[in-house]
Amino acid sequence: SLVVLFGATAGAYGAKLGSDERELILLVWQVVDLHSKKVGVLHKSLVKADNLDLSDQCRELSGLTPEGLGKAEPLDRVLQQFSQLVSSDLKVLGRSSYTLCSDGQLLIRQVLHPETSKKNFLLSDCFYSFYDLRKEFHTCYPSSAAVKDQTIKTMAEYLGLGTDETEEDFGVWQVKTMVAIIFSMLSESCNHIFTEPETVKYKYETGPCSKSETVDSETVIRARGLPWQSSDQDIARFFKGLNIAKGGVALCLNAQGRRNGEALVRFVNSEQRDLALERHKHHMGSRYIEVYKATGEEFLKIAGGTSNEVAQFLSKENQVIIRMRGLPFTATQDDVLGFLGSECPVTGGKEGLLFVKYPDGRPTGDAFVLFSCEEYAQNALKKHKEILGKRYIELFRSTAAEVQQVLNRYMSTPLIPTLPTPIIPVIPPPYTIATGSIRDCVRLRGLPYTAGIDDILEFMGDATADIKPHGVHMVLNQQGRPSGDAFIQMKSADKAFMVAQKCHKKMMKDRYVEVFQCSGEEMNFVLMGGTLNRSGLSPPPCKLPCLSPPAYAALQTAAVIPAEAALYQPQALLPTTRTPQASAAAPPTVTYYPAQAAQLYMNYTAYYPSPPVSPTTVGYIAAPPGAVAAAATATHTPILPQPGALVRMQGLPYNTGMKEILSFFQGYQYAPDDYNGLIQLSDQARSVLQAPKEWVCL
Repeated sequence: SLVVLFGATAGAYGAKLGSDERELILLVWQVVDLHSKKVGVLHKSLVKADNLDLSDQCRELSGLTPEGLGKAEPLDRVLQQFSQLVSSDLKVLGRSSYTLCSDGQLLIRQVLHPETSKKNFLLSDCFYSFYDLRKEFHTCYPSSAAVKDQTIKTMAEYLGLGTDETEEDFGVWQVKTMVAIIFSMLSESCNHIFTEPETVKYKYETGPCSKSETVDSETVIRARGLPWQSSDQDIARFFKGLNIAKGGVALCLNAQGRRNGEALVRFVNSEQRDLALERHKHHMGSRYIEVYKATGEEFLKIAGGTSNEVAQFLSKENQVIIRMRGLPFTATQDDVLGFLGSECPVTGGKEGLLFVKYPDGRPTGDAFVLFSCEEYAQNALKKHKEILGKRYIELFRSTAAEVQQVLNRYMSTPLIPTLPTPIIPVIPPPYTIATGSIRDCVRLRGLPYTAGIDDILEFMGDATADIKPHGVHMVLNQQGRPSGDAFIQMKSADKAFMVAQKCHKKMMKDRYVEVFQCSGEEMNFVLMGGTLNRSGLSPPPCKLPCLSPPAYAALQTAAVIPAEAALYQPQALLPTTRTPQASAAAPPTVTYYPAQAAQLYMNYTAYYPSPPVSPTTVGYIAAPPGAVAAAATATHTPILPQPGALVRMQGLPYNTGMKEILSFFQGYQYAPDDYNGLIQLSDQARSVLQAPKEWVCL
């Protein structure tokens, strides 16, 4: 038997049913006995929605009113009545089993499953298998219109069924016409057999993914705006009703190994992917989730792995994965098992633990744990931030894709970073940052945080030719990350005005960017830590040399350094003891760029960004020994002795002194003479550095 089912929501109708996240307000159904070709009673039931605000289209088509719906039963009770009435009709017809049959897939996949999931009650098993009348009709009549173009009306017209939609109530006509179409398909001329129903997966299946797999780009989407604590099961619940491929949820991590609010999801076919795209800006809790197309390559980059150890760890299917972070480096498997305790036994004991390590075998402090059921995993999560040794341990839900990502990232980290042989010496020309009230600058506000110099140049288009050398200034926040603002020095006030008019609210990576004309004085206030808004200028909190961006103390000198090295200049570390005249006489620093990168960056990164606020992707690379010696002889300027001789420390307490830093690096060796030549020191600081204990920071 079939149960022909039709429904409507308070919002969109037809091809957009369920795309606006509106609730179900109407269900109409009728039982059809395929053998005897008899039908049961036609039932129509209104559903009381939480939000009774009906769209204009819904009011016009259905004729329903908020007052009428306010007297109806809620969805859970309507579904109980549905099951009871269907069972009663089946007994009358002498049948016991049935399968749903709907007009397309939207009612089942895009309305019923998502809504019941949000309202936290379960659908009966009958809603996990159904026939799509449009597909069955196209199979029976191959010359009819494509499945996506079919409607109840077009199918009836194809068969020549003379039905008048206006004669019946909304929903009743649709069900009666669907029953007539089914009887036509069962006639002797067609003798159609319903054999392969559509299925909805009961739950998401976890599993590993290999980089050698082929992933169809037409099956992958990118979900953006996820809560950071969301798991693969939460994402599967958001896409409830759609069939996600096994191991098809890959949570994306940022450069620090933390979730960035994005995920790549792989579906079983392109049809499911297309339905997923219709859930763009649907809600997960109070947050709306953006859904975009993605590629198979992107999915494999995140979820694919090659490690046999990981594959063996993930070979146990249907396990709940928990990630532990912050473990002591000396922690053993027994320590972790003891920390978790008997109330949350690990699957396979020690075999259910996977420690994340660097290529040289050093522990990273991360581990993944397998649990056989949700109860054990919940017990483990209750131990979040409990103490192991002298450290508190963080526990989070994880996924197979996250295991692959974390292992891939740490295992691909080189023990000794290798740099290409630099051969092209470049002496950057002197630059100045304009001051004054001339409005020859523009401010870009609302940039994507991932935007770089190339993105800004592409955004400005032809106006790029009017940018001054070293005229692009990326504003960083207190953590040294992009703030979403940038200032650009143009060759004239007219050029700045034209750019502001042309590019204001132009799109960059799905975001519109505001562009305002401003002066060099206003720009400098912001770059030095001040604020610029409608209320006017607010000066920087402090202009002391040790807190100001290092290069601004000597903007008028010829001592120019590339952006990466500018962040580590001595003015930012220690007060200088030299006189202003001595500073002005300092020769330019020699910079070397890799040969293969020269053509790529010479016209962009080396020309447009301005130190120190715009660190570039080109590293400060030491020249070959011969070039270093020649440069040192010619300029009497100390040069970094080897690649990687400099590190940057972020997050230092504000009261940190040189002794605390030396104590932090205790145990490492360095050559004092080289260090003294690299950074100008006061006599007091030099006496501290020339202690018996020598160290180097590589």
